[in-house]
Amino acid sequence: MSNNTRLAILVAALGYFVDVYDLILFTILRVPSLTDLGVSGDQLVTVGTYLLNWQMSGFLIGGVLWGVIGDKVGRIELLFGSILLYSVGNILNGFVGQFGPGVDAMLSPIDQYAALRFLTGIGLAGEIGGGITLVAELLPRQTRGYGTTIVVATGVAGAVAAALVYEYFSWRSAYIVGGVMGLALLFLRLSVAESGIFKSLANQEHVARGNFFMLFTSWDRFSRYANCILVGLPIWYSLAIIVTFSPEIAHALGVVDKIVAGTSVFWFYCGITLGSVANGLFSQYMRSRKIALGVFLCALLVSFAVIFHVPLRTAQEFYSVIFVIGFCTAYWAMMVTVAAEQFGTNLRATVATSVPNFVRGFTVPITLLFAYIRPDVGIVGAAEVVAILVAAFALYALFALRETFNVDLDYLETDAKPSKQGP
Repeated sequence: MSNNTRLAILVAALGYFVDVYDLILFTILRVPSLTDLGVSGDQLVTVGTYLLNWQMSGFLIGGVLWGVIGDKVGRIELLFGSILLYSVGNILNGFVGQFGPGVDAMLSPIDQYAALRFLTGIGLAGEIGGGITLVAELLPRQTRGYGTTIVVATGVAGAVAAALVYEYFSWRSAYIVGGVMGLALLFLRLSVAESGIFKSLANQEHVARGNFFMLFTSWDRFSRYANCILVGLPIWYSLAIIVTFSPEIAHALGVVDKIVAGTSVFWFYCGITLGSVANGLFSQYMRSRKIALGVFLCALLVSFAVIFHVPLRTAQEFYSVIFVIGFCTAYWAMMVTVAAEQFGTNLRATVATSVPNFVRGFTVPITLLFAYIRPDVGIVGAAEVVAILVAAFALYALFALRETFNVDLDYLETDAKPSKQGP
């Protein structure tokens, strides 16, 4: 393995570390930050959902934007631009409500918070897809799974870092710390060289690169793209509903001990950290992406049944199930890897960057549906109904996906038969 490949893996891993840090930081800081801004009672859920939806909308836009940049300009430029925007947005997030009379008169602190969550979401959108695309193109096909496993196993430790930072810093300082970490990562990225596969493509001026609309001009491409998105829905349902609103859900389930969202996040991501390694190694052992996806997805659905139907009384029991759910959602990296492997070089970054962000973006309709039916069936009933829906979509997509283990990535997407790059 060359030094550039090792550095690329490190940079991609640290980029995803920062990505996860920010996402989890908001989950942990939802209640204390909003309380400090004057929000209380049931409005904590309502306003929290509002902010989350703005952030996820930013992911949707950024997923397409950075993916197109990655295919048109380069994988390195994608990673550089996304982390710069994220870093600025997060530092500014630490000053919500303190920008001065002019800004505060135009936007309330909550609207400032929403705008900066949106900006940060756009910035973060390029991290996981761009990093995995670069690593997948640099590594030999036989070891791609190990590289992406390292990226995600390192990245999810950002959740643990977020929990630790919150213990020692105010909510404002915690956001600023995230932005500073991002700026520090920019200097490391300056030393990473571009993917050779992309360089070969860049010399072919007649090839359409980063054309997002090509995904909709062929049923084959569209179905591959849609299935990559649908199979990931239960992952972000788990975080957006079960973990984010774990205090309220646990209370409704009859858990007698107090449940803290930050502690749920900690155990959820401890599960993901172990599960990411297990999922990647299992895929390599089985020499199959689909089997790894299928086993973890089915285990996740069983864990949903447990949390909703097995009586849980203590915090220890509840957090144990959260840990298991986190472990089972660890097919996230495999999902992004499969998305990258499903498409040719001229669309690979567009797909690999937009797929995880469309999965994240589905948090918006998921939380809206959850909020819509909650008054009629209660918080547990609403969570279970939405779980059944996302599970059905994911299972359908899993069976439709094609196996990509050991596939050659050196080809192009065209409206004709996929072709090899070069003469």
